[in-house]
Amino acid sequence: MKVRLTRRAAAGVLAAALLGGSAGGVLAARLHGRAAVRPAALHGQMTWAAGTRRAPAFALRDQSGVLVSPARLRGAPVVLTFLDSKCTEVCPLEGRELAAVLQSLPASTRPSLVVVSVDPAGDTPASIAVAMKKWGLAGPWRWHWLRGSQSQLAAVWKEYGVEVEPTSNDIVHGLALYLIDGSGDERSGYLFPFLRGFMRSDLAQLAATRT
Repeated sequence: MKVRLTRRAAAGVLAAALLGGSAGGVLAARLHGRAAVRPAALHGQMTWAAGTRRAPAFALRDQSGVLVSPARLRGAPVVLTFLDSKCTEVCPLEGRELAAVLQSLPASTRPSLVVVSVDPAGDTPASIAVAMKKWGLAGPWRWHWLRGSQSQLAAVWKEYGVEVEPTSNDIVHGLALYLIDGSGDERSGYLFPFLRGFMRSDLAQLAATRT
């Protein structure tokens, strides 16, 4: 078991981030940084107008060896999140909630799903396939679970304000999700747990304005 955060703990991280507390300080600072604004149509804890916040660049290979980067995904919205395929607590909860959102969207408006590993040593193609199927995320939409070395992944965690803390028998990590538009700009930042209706509405809005 890799993540020890319960729903209550996740809610505490969310509250701390919104209040600027130390538990969510890194992510809160990133969500509030670089002239963030809140367009009325979007519902994340923080949102940004189109063209004001470019998603940080990276290039990592997914579970099938395909090279993935924000630039290669442009043209349609992207959900970007950070998970551990061997987690048995919070990651499955987030995965199932994401699956419910994606399944509720019309096929023509579904985003790509990009998961960045928080367990460089533990996430394997086999464990990823099991987790995605179990959580309902291996759907008809395009998805990628990105892997890499510790240093490669740590650079991405840092860019997106996600703290990852390995302990003796688990991995505690941030619960951030980003909605990225078809131009490669971050538009909405969420912390789990999130409201399905809000995320569904945001994704529909981004799909309607895709490039």
